[in-house]
Amino acid sequence: MTQLKSNVGESAGGETHQTAQGNTPVLTTQQGVPVSDDQNTLRAGPRGPALLEDFHFREKLFHFDHERIPERVVHARGFGAHGFFESNGELGAVSRAAVFKKGEKTPTFVRFSTVAGSKGSADLARDVRGFATKFYTKEGNWDLVGNNIPVFFIQDPMKFPDMVHAFKEEPDRGFPQAATAHDNAWDFISLTPESMHMVMWVYSDRGIPRSFRFMEGFGVHTFRLVDAAGKSTFVKFHWKPKLGLQSVVWNEAVKINGADPDFHRRDLWDAIGAGTFPEWELGVQLFDDEFVKAFEFDVLDPTKIIPEEQIPVKIVGRMVLDRRVDNFFAETEQVAFCTQNVVPGIDFTDDPLLQGRNFSYLDTQLKRLGSPNFTHIPINAPKCPVMNFQQDGHMAMRNPKGRANYEPNSWGDAGGPREAPDRGYRSYSEPVEGTKVRARSETFADHYSQARQFYISQTPIEQTHIANALVFELSKVQTPAIRARMVSHLLNIDAGLADAVAKGLRLKEMPKPIPAVKPTRRDLKPSDKLSILKNGPKSFAGRKVGALVTDGVDADVLSALEKALKSEGAMLALVAPEVGGVKDSAGTWHDADEKLEGGPSVLFDAVAILTSKDGAVTLAHLPAARDFVADATAHRKFVGYSAGATALFEKAGVARDEGFVPLNKAGDCGTFVAACRKLRFWDRAAVER
Repeated sequence: MTQLKSNVGESAGGETHQTAQGNTPVLTTQQGVPVSDDQNTLRAGPRGPALLEDFHFREKLFHFDHERIPERVVHARGFGAHGFFESNGELGAVSRAAVFKKGEKTPTFVRFSTVAGSKGSADLARDVRGFATKFYTKEGNWDLVGNNIPVFFIQDPMKFPDMVHAFKEEPDRGFPQAATAHDNAWDFISLTPESMHMVMWVYSDRGIPRSFRFMEGFGVHTFRLVDAAGKSTFVKFHWKPKLGLQSVVWNEAVKINGADPDFHRRDLWDAIGAGTFPEWELGVQLFDDEFVKAFEFDVLDPTKIIPEEQIPVKIVGRMVLDRRVDNFFAETEQVAFCTQNVVPGIDFTDDPLLQGRNFSYLDTQLKRLGSPNFTHIPINAPKCPVMNFQQDGHMAMRNPKGRANYEPNSWGDAGGPREAPDRGYRSYSEPVEGTKVRARSETFADHYSQARQFYISQTPIEQTHIANALVFELSKVQTPAIRARMVSHLLNIDAGLADAVAKGLRLKEMPKPIPAVKPTRRDLKPSDKLSILKNGPKSFAGRKVGALVTDGVDADVLSALEKALKSEGAMLALVAPEVGGVKDSAGTWHDADEKLEGGPSVLFDAVAILTSKDGAVTLAHLPAARDFVADATAHRKFVGYSAGATALFEKAGVARDEGFVPLNKAGDCGTFVAACRKLRFWDRAAVER
């Protein structure tokens, strides 16, 4: 039997400690040294910086970083593209960084990824999405290594190996792949109260984005901007997609993974190839020490956000991705991101997780790419001069020239590069004082209030999706006590959510709430910016309609629909019974983009059934055609249809509603496209298939 309770206790900071008593083995380092605290890194005071002498943390992270050869341990499945960032100059007053000068155009490379799955996993797994950007600035490379979710599961980097071990496939069986719907993941989560805010995000619709192009990105941590005089301003970074936010529903995600496991990759590849370049605005939240003191939570806590209602996001530039990679391995696979890569004018804070990432990432890249010379690989190489005395090693593409390979030296101008006190990077001069301790700051101890704020900020539809996601995930957990423990946490977030999950799992009795170190605040107001549906797009641009067509399709309607979509900035894909295509009512041949069985409606944002009367009768006998319209209806998509489509609807058991738009003449196409701007007809009372 699994031991579910093993001397569990919480400190003032709220972290879970399980201590060895009786016959329980003692946790040790690789050298056999007993470990007193496996929850917190050693730092100078509870809110102070991490200390280099922390041998347990260094050993634990180093071992974790070296677990996989050669695949990334996390973020293994990624897809990248080149582009540029253009600054509007709004940060010039608070940062000396050249990248923020007005009109400065900086080359970038972005890698999107899932976190938990291997390189061979599917794109639409429910997961966090990596959103890592490399800026090739005139003063060196800046890596903004973020996610599409602004918080983390953990507060201290000591727990990162444990978190990933728990979320990955279970080690005795090697599955499930790219999924947290198993006992280990939820055992860890349910024993880690600090995870509850992240749980709300990941198991909301944010965990299954429709496209990389339709998701936000976040720098997650609090950073510093530093001006030429050395003055510091705190900052949080945000990427806002110009095309708006959009996700899929769970049943849709499952079917997309079956129909096209490369759906997100293909979407980005096709969009850039079509010249509809994805674009994001870079926004910042700027704040000072006075705000830090007055804010309800600790800005160094990576499980917390600052609501945009309290500090609005200020737009400071835009990023456009306009070029595909030439070779996936050379660029997307070999690109190396390190949070430690900053440039003059950008600095760190004492966020413990950020400091741990700074420590870990360089070692990770050295192991994965096999050499300290990974910056010689073109995708990682700065686009500004690089001059130092580092030499040799595997795969060295350059070495110091001449006699000097050290400094100081006596060789004058031939002696190589020298320090630049006026231009060089200087860390912000922050006073540091504290006792060496392994402790979590008490200011990190509120684990439920912002989780509740996120939940009450969602629309009823989104709240239902969160409950359904938690029921699905926990239904895969075979240990009833873990399911009950999670519901105990949910009671501290929202009683209605806990009740819905408990009923969905059919718990025999409602458990008591988990004792909280700090009680849940009920005074935090909803934040509309946390909802996807409240921040949807204003147009149908960047989306795709799948038109199911047969011979005899109305030529005028088909032409008008294509023109209306093109005018909107959207795309049309033709789906036909045979991939060769169809002949329209005017006798013109149209090649198909997809064969019906390979182009299900889940691949499109809206659908149109453009069939002749005879064609609809033929389609009604094809299971794939019936699934095409039934899934589109169940997933609450807008459906345009010709008069001849009635036979197919009847055979598929589909009842038309206001989300069905007739396409009987060319003039109807504009009405259909306008309706599609809402993306979903949520008023449809269908059960998701």
